[in-house]
Amino acid sequence: MLLLTAIIAAVIALDQLTKWLIVTHIGLGESVDLIHGVIRFTYIRNEGAAFGMLANQRWVFMVLSTVAILGLLVYLYFKRKESRWFTVPLALIVGGGIGNMIDRFVLKYVIDFVDFYLFPAVWGWIFNLADACVVVGAFMLGFYLIIMLVKESRKAKVPEPVVAETSPEGSGPETDLPEPANEEPDDGIPGAESGSEEPEEKTPETDDGSETGPEDPGTDDHARD
Repeated sequence: MLLLTAIIAAVIALDQLTKWLIVTHIGLGESVDLIHGVIRFTYIRNEGAAFGMLANQRWVFMVLSTVAILGLLVYLYFKRKESRWFTVPLALIVGGGIGNMIDRFVLKYVIDFVDFYLFPAVWGWIFNLADACVVVGAFMLGFYLIIMLVKESRKAKVPEPVVAETSPEGSGPETDLPEPANEEPDDGIPGAESGSEEPEEKTPETDDGSETGPEDPGTDDHARD
């Protein structure tokens, strides 16, 4: 807020100072060259709008200018905050508007003195510092708005990134786990699995190291006889 107030106050002060210097040092209708053939100071009285347009309509511009200036002041100080590239041009416009409004209320006309006559067939208007601030602020504001429109259009064309769905536990994206292979039913018989072998029956050995086979019942009978 302090910066905007300083800009507005500086524009008003410089505008009124330059007008006072012109009135006190140059007669009405007289010209003083600054750069011969390019620019000079020419003191005139403007009863119209900026650059001398629509003269003899002072009250119309006083009402319209007052409403516009009050609206811009309310926006700058009480509405939402914007970038300085937006508020500084508005401050220049407000300062220039107030500078010319002082002339219209006090003098009933506006003092103009900047005469750019390098191309007289193209440019024939005489203006003042307040007019220059209004025009510069308007160009800065238009440039800023164009840049913002271009940025918004580029953002609209960029597709939004696709976000993968996550599992309820939040551990990551959902994946399909393979189903376990079907197992053969177990009949409850030990050693029934495929590839199993029955244990071999071990033959007991005698004292002399020879293997003994199964006893023959007939042998015992002959021994008893």
